[in-house]
Amino acid sequence: MKTPVTDQADGLRRLMANSPGRLLAFVGGAPGVGVSSVAMNLAAALGRLGQDVRLLDERDHASEPYVRSRGRLVLVDARLDADGRLSPLAAQADELVVVLRPQVETITAAYACIKRLQQAHSLARMRVLVNRAANANDAGRILANLASVAKSYLTLSLEPAGCIRDDVQLAQARWLNMSVVEAFPGSPAALDVDRLAANLLRWPAAPPEGSRPALPDAPQAACARRELSPAAAGA
Repeated sequence: MKTPVTDQADGLRRLMANSPGRLLAFVGGAPGVGVSSVAMNLAAALGRLGQDVRLLDERDHASEPYVRSRGRLVLVDARLDADGRLSPLAAQADELVVVLRPQVETITAAYACIKRLQQAHSLARMRVLVNRAANANDAGRILANLASVAKSYLTLSLEPAGCIRDDVQLAQARWLNMSVVEAFPGSPAALDVDRLAANLLRWPAAPPEGSRPALPDAPQAACARRELSPAAAGA
């Protein structure tokens, strides 16, 4: 008799079997928020679910072309240029995930990053992930408040990607040069990463580039509105 974990892996494998492949880019609004850790751990968790997954670090593979391959997931540890723009590779992503930590300064930096990306690439939608969260409730409040500010002032849909709880075993796994799901599979962070990986496979396919809604021209009066501080997202 199959275990529930095996059943889940089989179901997710079938879910992706006929997929044309997907590209997901992960970026951070500030140094030290853990983008590389998030991408690496998610890649390991997806592999454990039987997915054909590849992790690209733009520091080492900046010029590598992306070739869409049936059933393959490509996770990009993305780097922004000096103007806050995505690389040509990351700009092709089906999903763009902005990683932040639950401190006022990194929430503010993430909001500024989201604003630059939306203006530079005319994006209508992004996802946000809280790394090293105290708990799911705190992360949910941050994500909900950020989404509300973005909807009001950026004409942008920010969708929650979830959270990874603060866990000393994340650093211990890093020291071992392993993912937390491999080194400490029963830890709180590993359970969160496994949950995120399974949810990621169920994210609906992004609309084609040409079907993105055009951003409306803001009237002068609307441009003069005072934008709320994104630091309020942590309130």
